[in-house]
Amino acid sequence: MDRIIDTHTHPFDEAFDADRAQTVERALEAGVARMLCPAIDSESHAALFALCDAWPEVCLPMMGLHPTSVNDNPDWRRELARVEEYFSEGASRRFYAVGEVGLDLYWSREWYREQEEAFVRQAELSLRCGLPLVVHTREAWPEMLALLREFRGRGLRGVMHAFSGTWEDYEAVCACGDFLFGIGGVVTYKKSAVAEVAARMPLDRMVLETDAPYLPPVPYRGKRNEPAYITRVCEKVAELKGIAPAEVAAATSANACRMFGL
Repeated sequence: MDRIIDTHTHPFDEAFDADRAQTVERALEAGVARMLCPAIDSESHAALFALCDAWPEVCLPMMGLHPTSVNDNPDWRRELARVEEYFSEGASRRFYAVGEVGLDLYWSREWYREQEEAFVRQAELSLRCGLPLVVHTREAWPEMLALLREFRGRGLRGVMHAFSGTWEDYEAVCACGDFLFGIGGVVTYKKSAVAEVAARMPLDRMVLETDAPYLPPVPYRGKRNEPAYITRVCEKVAELKGIAPAEVAAATSANACRMFGL
């Protein structure tokens, strides 16, 4: 199989504290060439940077504020200002995307307005910096599509992380800008709605991701996910499309290289 890019993974998470180096080595042995690592909030920045400094050719950082880190957080605007500072002139570190950002109304709709403000500010930041936006959407598809439509025609681009929408959602996002769609472990689940959409989706609109340590593919459900398991995602997409896994790996990695400037 060709080398694969995991476009969304969290090896800096505390779930990997006991075996982080071994986790990265297993990913490399499985054929993972690059891992794009999203920021969550300032509590995990040090761990993110330590990972990317330890494996600078493999683990590539993003910077953003996750929507659930806005919830019930009186300092969320200060957090967002810190994100913006990381992209200011003279910043010493390269970031490959603004992310992960978005809307997450799964736990509560109470902080929707705050999440909306944070998303819009970070979408504007991605436009100013000429970087892709990595977008998290959970229980918020109508709201997300409404926000993306506000940016239509302005050159917004990025990845819809852990895509969970319908075919109609896919088409609506495509109409808003240059977006790719992150396909992860959920595509391997029985009766997966994502599998139905992925089977129809053109290969040039896809990237592969694990979201490790979350959302493990079959046969690892109920266990910790890790970047090496992206091969299972690749094999499932290949099965859905009736093509070789190597073709999926090559095409999705080329898509990632284009979007993230690799």
